[in-house]
Amino acid sequence: MAAPHDAPLRALIFDVDGTLAETERDGHRVAFNRAFAELGLDWYWDEATYGRLLEVTGGKERMLHHWRGLDPAAAQAPGAAALVAELHRRKTRHYVELVDAGTVALRPGVRRLLGQAREAGLRLAIATTTTPDNVQALLRAALGEAAEGLFDCIGAGDIVPRKKPDPGIYLWVLEQLGLPPAQCLAFEDSPAGLRAAQGAGLRTVVTPGVYTAGETFGQAWALLDSLGEPEQPARGRVAGRAWSGVADPRALRDWVARDVLTRGAVAGQEAARREAARREAARP
Repeated sequence: MAAPHDAPLRALIFDVDGTLAETERDGHRVAFNRAFAELGLDWYWDEATYGRLLEVTGGKERMLHHWRGLDPAAAQAPGAAALVAELHRRKTRHYVELVDAGTVALRPGVRRLLGQAREAGLRLAIATTTTPDNVQALLRAALGEAAEGLFDCIGAGDIVPRKKPDPGIYLWVLEQLGLPPAQCLAFEDSPAGLRAAQGAGLRTVVTPGVYTAGETFGQAWALLDSLGEPEQPARGRVAGRAWSGVADPRALRDWVARDVLTRGAVAGQEAARREAARREAARP
């Protein structure tokens, strides 16, 4: 059963890399290095180097950024874009092979929440800068052949011209869902992802991953160490309050409903203050 049209929460929108699964260190990084070796390049991204490069969103953009740091002239040569495109194509193939081999697993609570959300009538969507092939491989390996059917909308890759932190991918997903941002929750793991979701007007739940655990995420609406499981509850804060438990549909709806009431009360108080100030100013 779908959530009512006037429900405070109607959809969950997920980032992929680092949010649904810890894909970066043992998935994408390894795939990049295999592609480099395959084409005879002496590039090698160790874990620390790759962590720094993650500040650049998008695989092709990340490779160009690295290349410009090594040899700016070569990175701007006529054949550079074609080489990067070929590297990215091969990298995607290696990544899909790694995922199919079981190298990457979903983060705690993800499988549970996806299933519970569908049962509770919440719509699901994906907003990511990774390629559709990468998304499909992860969903298929982790959730089975019918996994894509769980999602009403999958926004991935170059479907919008600019990558996160630009909010374009989230705005595109919201348009496809036909929902306002106030009725959706975004799930992210990185500063760039948080800025993208907030730029689209979305309340955002951040669950930092391996490469983003040291970030502060002070602007996040909710910050949790995971989505939690009954035997391993999540811990963090939601709307400025400490919270511990399992992030299930009931909890998410309670968070949003409480936030709506709080914002309404604050808006009412502010309107009352403005009216009082207007009346005071109007006195003879």
